[in-house]
Amino acid sequence: MNVRDALRRRVSANRYDTVATVAAGTIEELIAAAMEAPSAYNIQHARFLVVREPEARAALQRIAHGQQKVRDAAATVVVLGDRRAAERLPLIAERAQRAGLFDATAAAAFAANGQAAYAGRPELARDEAIRSASMAAMALMLAATELGLATGPMIGFDPLALAREFRLDERYLPVMMITLGPAAPGNWPRKPRLAAHEVLVADARPGQDHAFSPAA
Repeated sequence: MNVRDALRRRVSANRYDTVATVAAGTIEELIAAAMEAPSAYNIQHARFLVVREPEARAALQRIAHGQQKVRDAAATVVVLGDRRAAERLPLIAERAQRAGLFDATAAAAFAANGQAAYAGRPELARDEAIRSASMAAMALMLAATELGLATGPMIGFDPLALAREFRLDERYLPVMMITLGPAAPGNWPRKPRLAAHEVLVADARPGQDHAFSPAA
């Protein structure tokens, strides 16, 4: 299955096989795929809680306003964004140096420049954590589709209750939850998408009016 096939086949599932499981190795494979997603300065803001145990799934269901799919799915991946992820830039730069991408001077400068970009800018740190975690979430869902697993991204949950019940440090921002597992019959078919020509300005130029310009 290529990427475009996975994009076309993926649906946001609500019905899951309630007796199926997903192996720990498969989940680790999906998280590894998610971490291939891009992020600013390669900071890799995404973090993941995987909720699998039945009582933990029941607790998460309550946090998710009682949504049954959280109880039924083999697992739910809670995708977090680390607002202080830039603190790890020296380690990330060191690994890039070991991989031969930087010398020591360039690695130090890369880490310093990246950390300076976030210093004193909590709004940027929050926004970038959401952006990077969201891209990682999409990568995870595509990888799951390739493996024949259903997924369901969701934002219908209480983030404060989640942080409290699952003991999250305030640096970690709950971005979304993704139910995961083999599907059961009864999921809605894929809904139509807007066509490319309806959402596209194909040759945008400075000063030129287009479909997204203010109305005259």
